[in-house]
Amino acid sequence: MTPLRFHLARLMRDEGTLASLSVPQGDLLADLAGRRVALVGNARALAEQRHGAAIDAADLVVRINRAPMPASESHGTRTDWLGLAVRLPDADRARLHPARILWMSPKRKRLNWATARSPGFHLHPLGDYATLARRLGAPPTTGAMLIDLILRASVGGLTLYGFDFFASQSLSGRRTAAQVPHDFAAESAWVRALADADSRLRLS
Repeated sequence: MTPLRFHLARLMRDEGTLASLSVPQGDLLADLAGRRVALVGNARALAEQRHGAAIDAADLVVRINRAPMPASESHGTRTDWLGLAVRLPDADRARLHPARILWMSPKRKRLNWATARSPGFHLHPLGDYATLARRLGAPPTTGAMLIDLILRASVGGLTLYGFDFFASQSLSGRRTAAQVPHDFAAESAWVRALADADSRLRLS
């Protein structure tokens, strides 16, 4: 696909053409099979912990958006997959150097050519986003979408780091919970119910 065709497809909301750039979800889930996954959120409170070694010891490390990493002791160093809902500056792309990028946002106009043509690129289906939004009663966070996606696979385990559902706000910005369109109480209840029902899921 040429950059021009990509930009036209994005402008015209041609989901079929955009999806043709994506690794099929079945292939993505197969790649997760049996692996111990660390999903690293961006809660400020993580910077006060020392989970870095445990994060890097996982079979697969998944980070979110610009993935600030203030110290290796708290955040580890690896980024295998990156779940995105924002445009990624070139400096962050070079710093994180993910092997695979997953575009999770339904806002396709934010998706750029550099991300869409990256190796192993995955475009999260709009139907999956809509289903989770109905379940939560609000637009889901990137983290919630990634949890939902990863647990569909036969993973060996999924451990969440840096998820406090905005109690300590985000390392990525200064907005408060009231300034973002998510229902963090609903997400917290949903994740804790998942953890009670699924022994693969653990909150650090």
